[in-house]
Amino acid sequence: MKLNDRLAKIAKEIKIGETMADIGTDHGFLPIYLNVQGISPYVIFSDISRGSLEKAKSNCSEQMIDDNYDCRLGDGLGVLAPAEVDDIVIAGMGGSLISDIMGEDPDLSHSFKRFILQPRNNIGKLRRWLLVNGYEIVNEQMAREGRFICIIITAEYTGKVYDASDKSDAFFEYPPWLLDHRNELTVEYLKRESEKEQKIIDNISKNSSNAGSDSESAREYVHAIEQLLKELS
Repeated sequence: MKLNDRLAKIAKEIKIGETMADIGTDHGFLPIYLNVQGISPYVIFSDISRGSLEKAKSNCSEQMIDDNYDCRLGDGLGVLAPAEVDDIVIAGMGGSLISDIMGEDPDLSHSFKRFILQPRNNIGKLRRWLLVNGYEIVNEQMAREGRFICIIITAEYTGKVYDASDKSDAFFEYPPWLLDHRNELTVEYLKRESEKEQKIIDNISKNSSNAGSDSESAREYVHAIEQLLKELS
């Protein structure tokens, strides 16, 4: 099995010998790959959708060479016992939903070694939530998936709460540590984001009588992106 760029980069965050659970597994390609490649000796497939879980089960029966896995129908982390696996993958969901899943039972979430998260949106809100709730962001990656560039966040619970009281939304949406984890997609991603925010500013300017205040957050985002691109030039 060959993974796409997004799943391949998620897989690299899981170390040999670590067990894992894929929350919202859909077809189950990632846990199958990790187990078949000898990376994860035990994997858990979980999905709230019975149809998706049945697809994962079918793929397991076709491709898994042993029975070191479990498929569970359910919502979020509630399908797991504390510390049952090392790593949790939550990919392809909104950032707000991911933070809700992790925040529903903090003690349960804190029992796992590592979270590998791939939010579809609200990335800045997820970063803020992680840091103010005692998680350390230990790595960020960018991966291409079709016409999109995805952000992959690896976080570990340390209990050290980050003071975000003086930090803007722009700081978390386009944080300085993106430069620490830059790759071949970083400049393209930032330029795309700048164009997106500029379109928002232009649309507000055309349609709002309070364009200055209404477009303030987008202007802050553009400024933050420009600062990062300046550092990269």
